Amino acid sequence: MSGAGAAALAWALLAGALLPPPPVRPQPQPQPRRDRDVQEKEAQFNTTYIDWVDANLLNIYAFNHSVRRNRGVRVSVNVLSDHKDRPVLFVVRQKEAVVSFQVPLILRGLYQRKYAYQEVSRTLCQPQTKAEVETQHFYVDVSTLSLNTSYQLRVTRVENFVLRTNARFSFNATAAQPQYFKYEFPEEVDSVIVKVTSAMAFPCSVISIQDILCPVYDLDNNVAFIGMYQTMTKKAAITVQKKDFPSHSFYVVVVVKTEDEACGGALPYYPLSKGASPDEPVDQHNRQKTLEVMVSPAITSEAYVRSVLFCLGIFLSFYVLTLLIACWESCRQHKRKGLLAAMDSPSLDTGHSRSIPDSFLNHGPYDSYGYGSFGNGSSSSTEGITDSLGSAEVSYSYVGQEQFKRRTPSAPMRPLSIAMGERSLENVAGRPRMDSLSSVEEDDYDTLADIDYDKNVIRTKQYLCVADLARKDKRVLRKKYQIYFWNIATIAVFYALPVIQLVITYQTVVNVTGNQDICYYNFLCAHPLGNLSAFNNILSNLGYVLLGLLFLLIILQREINYNRALLRNDTHALECGIPKHFGLFYAMGTALMMEGLLSACYHVCPNYTNFQFDTSFMYMIAGLCMLKLYQKRHPDINASAYSAYACLALVIFFSVVGVVFGKGNTAFWIVFSVIHIVATLLLSTQLYYMGRWKLDSGILRRILHVLYTDCVRQCSGPMYVDRMVLLVMGNIINWSLAAYGLIVRPNDFASYLLAIGICNLLLYFAFYIIMKLRSGERIKLIPLLCIISTSVVWGFALFFFFQGLSTWQKTPAESREHNRDCILLDFFDDHDIWHFLSSIAMFGSFLVLLTLDDDLDCVQRDKIYVF
Repeated sequence: MSGAGAAALAWALLAGALLPPPPVRPQPQPQPRRDRDVQEKEAQFNTTYIDWVDANLLNIYAFNHSVRRNRGVRVSVNVLSDHKDRPVLFVVRQKEAVVSFQVPLILRGLYQRKYAYQEVSRTLCQPQTKAEVETQHFYVDVSTLSLNTSYQLRVTRVENFVLRTNARFSFNATAAQPQYFKYEFPEEVDSVIVKVTSAMAFPCSVISIQDILCPVYDLDNNVAFIGMYQTMTKKAAITVQKKDFPSHSFYVVVVVKTEDEACGGALPYYPLSKGASPDEPVDQHNRQKTLEVMVSPAITSEAYVRSVLFCLGIFLSFYVLTLLIACWESCRQHKRKGLLAAMDSPSLDTGHSRSIPDSFLNHGPYDSYGYGSFGNGSSSSTEGITDSLGSAEVSYSYVGQEQFKRRTPSAPMRPLSIAMGERSLENVAGRPRMDSLSSVEEDDYDTLADIDYDKNVIRTKQYLCVADLARKDKRVLRKKYQIYFWNIATIAVFYALPVIQLVITYQTVVNVTGNQDICYYNFLCAHPLGNLSAFNNILSNLGYVLLGLLFLLIILQREINYNRALLRNDTHALECGIPKHFGLFYAMGTALMMEGLLSACYHVCPNYTNFQFDTSFMYMIAGLCMLKLYQKRHPDINASAYSAYACLALVIFFSVVGVVFGKGNTAFWIVFSVIHIVATLLLSTQLYYMGRWKLDSGILRRILHVLYTDCVRQCSGPMYVDRMVLLVMGNIINWSLAAYGLIVRPNDFASYLLAIGICNLLLYFAFYIIMKLRSGERIKLIPLLCIISTSVVWGFALFFFFQGLSTWQKTPAESREHNRDCILLDFFDDHDIWHFLSSIAMFGSFLVLLTLDDDLDCVQRDKIYVF
């Protein structure tokens, strides 16, 4: 090394020796680990332990007990210190389950509102045991992160843990102290109904049926996780089937909810204290509810068979009764023909004139044209090739007055056709008929425009007769009215398919989720079958289908007999009576069958969203009945099928809108009431002037002109007094209904709309009966019996309808307050009887419309009044 290098090294060493040493970082010293103190204590049942715990202490209570099948274990705790930010944790360790909860227990309600509970009680899940008695151990661990917290702990046995069949048991429950019990199916029982009742509506509670599994979901925030459940105010009922539970046993869980909004109660308002945070839990104190539970056996499979046979027997008896009446009328017809043949026989002519009974004179000549006649012989499809004779100008006065003027006390009452001055049928048959053989064109279906000329001609007459309004070719009219049937058949198919799909989806959701608040059944009388929750409500709709089919068969036989009469050129069929058009009757029978199908679909899962399924064809039935009444006396100027169904579609549209948006919506009710009143006025004008008016820009000017000429210039009465009386009464009733809807605004808009249609139908039917009697016509025995019996049946049916076993206008829990037990065969409830009686009443109403004018079958059409 050179001298310079050595010198540099020496200076570096000297400099390093003179610099201060670098600071030394202190190394972290390990702290002594402090273990949590664990205190394990042997504990006893029915003993209250008052103890404390902090972050450095863990208390373990060891219980040694004998597990019995008919007993349960319940743990009750109460934290005495107020440390809401640092709760105490309780963990119960069992052989097959672990249950943990904190105190204060925090449960959430709407809008994430928190509710705190200081007292908590939980029933421990009972492990499955093969032996009747088994000794087991379980431990209760108590820990916290707070400084010092005192608490109470008490463990008790639940003596009545297993419910007995047909035995009532009372208990109390709160949101933090739920209760559940065990039920085991007896060997001979396949289905039971669990009924829970309470004298108090609130607090709201939840009833759940769960399988024997651990853990049991018995808190408000988890009770809906498994099993079947219902909200409850005063009543709850759940039907449970043994096949759904492999262990042949289940838990009945009762939970009190933190809020009452789910049961229709008001949302409580708890004012916050000064300086409190909005997220601070609310103390609800003691929301306790006293309840009573009872498990009773449900009906057996024999009851299902007996009820099905009963239902079939009732409605098939109508088929038998119809067949008997048909046979009776056929025998009567053969006797009448034999008597007439004997009277015409030369060998029996003794020179004395024979008198024919009035009943034979008034009876129609074509075979068995009575109610439901099924005669023998082949049927043939024929086209009517006849038209009515031209109308004759006759002077009209009410026939009843003429009869009383001409009748002496000693003279018998003459037949109606003779009293009306009916011309000899032999002379009528000998006259040539103006048959229309032209082909049916598309323009022939115009029902108003193509008869303007005829109506202008006959307006000069003071009174119209049916012959004046029966001028069109019969083939055209037959095809025109057949459109009603084919249209409603098409509507039925395309309406029913999505309905069936939707209700199947509803039922699937109920079965999968277990949420029985979706459907509004009468749970006290809801008998399941397969996947259907209330088979009895579906079965009772069978009457609509069977009786609708029977009505179609009756109409078919009537049409066959009428066509046979036309083939024979029967004078009565050609020239007398109300013109026979069967298309509307076929539509009515089809609508009755569809009403049964859609009512059954509605009762698969009744609620407010699908109530329209139950009412849609009710609107159609009411509309078709009114059209049929009008068509009886106005065969040529009835509304077309397209217009009629368009109006019915508009009604259904308003029904849907009213159900969805009408509840408490003032704007909707104002609009609907205005439309209702305007539609009533337009229809009244149409009926009064028989279609001879136009709705255009000059309508107001014409109205003012009529008012000026008839009311100001000279006071003249209405030309058609009877029609005016009907329309005035109809407007009063409809305006009253509109005012009621606007003021009250009922929640059940669909029923309100249906009431409007039924009131108008009854009003029109009453007017028809009154005018028929005022015109000197009479009502024969069969329609009279139908009117009386149908009125009685309707009265009983409405009585059962207004029992109100459930209502989707309220919450499911409130709806169940109206539930009642079965009243017929332990299978059918009041609403099922409504189905039975209303189907019979509708069938009877259709028969009234069918047979009401049978007394006119021997009266010439130019002697039948139009009203």
